[in-house]
Amino acid sequence: MPNLDDGELGEIDFHAIHNMAPSLHRPRVLMLYGSLRERSFSRFLTYEAARILDRLGAEVRVFDPSGLPLVDDVSADHPKVEELRQLSLWSEAHVWCSPERHGAMSGVMKTQIDWLPLSPIGGIRPTQGRTLAVMQVCGGSQSFNAVNQMRILGRWMRMITIPNQSSVAKAWQEFDDDGRMKPSAFYNRVVDVMEELVKFTLLTRDRSAYLTDRYSERVESVEQVHKRVSLPKI
Repeated sequence: MPNLDDGELGEIDFHAIHNMAPSLHRPRVLMLYGSLRERSFSRFLTYEAARILDRLGAEVRVFDPSGLPLVDDVSADHPKVEELRQLSLWSEAHVWCSPERHGAMSGVMKTQIDWLPLSPIGGIRPTQGRTLAVMQVCGGSQSFNAVNQMRILGRWMRMITIPNQSSVAKAWQEFDDDGRMKPSAFYNRVVDVMEELVKFTLLTRDRSAYLTDRYSERVESVEQVHKRVSLPKI
């Protein structure tokens, strides 16, 4: 096989996959929501999921997108941008929760994701290898446009998106006056998704660097990789 660099391909390291001593700290989960409304159902759903994650033993931090500027409208040293990026570097898993607007995720949600670069920060990509759960809230009947879009973004951001997901139809009638989610099949699905996220995070977090180690990047120089994933503004 003349096209292969045998020195970089090597063999699959079964020890790196099966015999690694597990980390014992609580799984670290960053949660993003996609609405700035005072009565934001994506925020309500995010905090409901955060309570479930806490019950499952995770350490949870929720990013408040209020005050986060549009991408490229300010430099990356803006305080809200730095806060978001540092939280992503801290995390081992993400939860993205967006309302569906005009058949798509919200601009607030997309702006948060767009501020997370593919290129490394301090030598570490802020999303690569992290697990991801996606959820959406709908004003009307159940739809999956937003979660489908976020799945595409999760793949693009080199994340491990779990199979399960949540879409809450007619969200305005699923929460009480205090913003707490009422008992329902929708609530049970949220529990399913958070439970699955914790399981996948525990399964992959110690192996994520190996699982996302790519032959195509091993045969490139560091300079070539940085140039490829750090395109100028377009």
